[in-house]
Amino acid sequence: MSDAVKVPTSELAIGMHVTALDRPWLETPFLLQGFVIKEDNEIDRLREYCEFVFVLPTYQFAKPKTSLPPVPQRRRTREQLFTQRSFTKYEDKTNWEQEYPKAKEAVDELSRGVDEVFTAVESGGSLEMLKVKGAVQPMIDSITRNPDACIWLARMKQVDNYTYQHALGTSIWAVALGRQLGLPAQDLRSLAIGGLLMDVGKLQVSQDLLHAERRLTPEEFQHVKEHVSHGIASFGDRGVLNHDVMDMVAHHHERVGGSGYPQGLKGDDIPVFGRIGAIVDTYDAITSHRSYSRALPPAQAVKHLYDGRGREFQTELVEEFIQAIGIYPAGTLVELSSGEIAIIVAEYRSRRLRPRVMVLLDREKKPLDAPVIIDMLTQTHTESGEELSIVGSLEPDAYGIDMRGIKL
Repeated sequence: MSDAVKVPTSELAIGMHVTALDRPWLETPFLLQGFVIKEDNEIDRLREYCEFVFVLPTYQFAKPKTSLPPVPQRRRTREQLFTQRSFTKYEDKTNWEQEYPKAKEAVDELSRGVDEVFTAVESGGSLEMLKVKGAVQPMIDSITRNPDACIWLARMKQVDNYTYQHALGTSIWAVALGRQLGLPAQDLRSLAIGGLLMDVGKLQVSQDLLHAERRLTPEEFQHVKEHVSHGIASFGDRGVLNHDVMDMVAHHHERVGGSGYPQGLKGDDIPVFGRIGAIVDTYDAITSHRSYSRALPPAQAVKHLYDGRGREFQTELVEEFIQAIGIYPAGTLVELSSGEIAIIVAEYRSRRLRPRVMVLLDREKKPLDAPVIIDMLTQTHTESGEELSIVGSLEPDAYGIDMRGIKL
């Protein structure tokens, strides 16, 4: 930052390349560290959070990209997005050690529920909504108390069947976002159920197509896209009492710029729960190993969502999702500045770049005899006096690490 110039936010202009803020990045919606100002609303957001920023002195030569402009949308508050709600300010009620065993039990129950419900649907039966509601409630309760433990378990991906695994993940991410938004309990339940059932229609699609390691033909891709209508049909004549769940099932592949399916809806024509479904569905998918694609590290997945704001995903919801999970959510494999390899155990919501980590490999990338827990909030330097920080996130199986084999 030595070449950067301190500039009051009152003097910002489009084209300036912002390299640092007057506060930690993760205390603002601008979670990618460094960007060129492209729109007036980005200036407004910087003024909302900062008194000054640092910009490159050659900012006048920086030109914003002109291709694929975002769909124009006015910024809205959560009260405008979710009308007629009483919002809740959630605070952590337990620490990670207290919550982990409860979360483990909750996610195990959710996994059993998914297995039973999906097996019934795969065999031609209808959805048992009472069983679904019972399966999600312990997970909702755990995330409400402290989301880190369930987020850890979502990252562990302990279910072999991708459709089942994806259902678990999207349900957990959806509730975590709902908690961040301060949505009431009824909405958290809708998000949990909607996330769980978004891809239930894939049980009626050829597994050969779903797991193909080649590019599908247009006809084959059309068959895959029909999982949306299959999902809606799975509810049969029993229906679902609230439309928010159906909106997630029906619209999680729509995109705010109109490039999605099945209807090609744009912007506010997509129900808000469908817009949430698009974000959590995409995040869980691209952070999972699939037959045709390797998992992205969480930081890259966050960048993908952030780059797609205004084109694929609603900007405000993307920003809230990133605030909900952070750049390095619990369960993320990271490399430290010391060269050691660790996994994120728990975050501090006010200092997300200084989490608690479990060190698995030494600086030579050799396994430790026993994992070591480090609290980076208090341990800021190595034993040799070097500053200790996170260099970046890694793929889940980097250096041959089996994430599912990690026990606490």
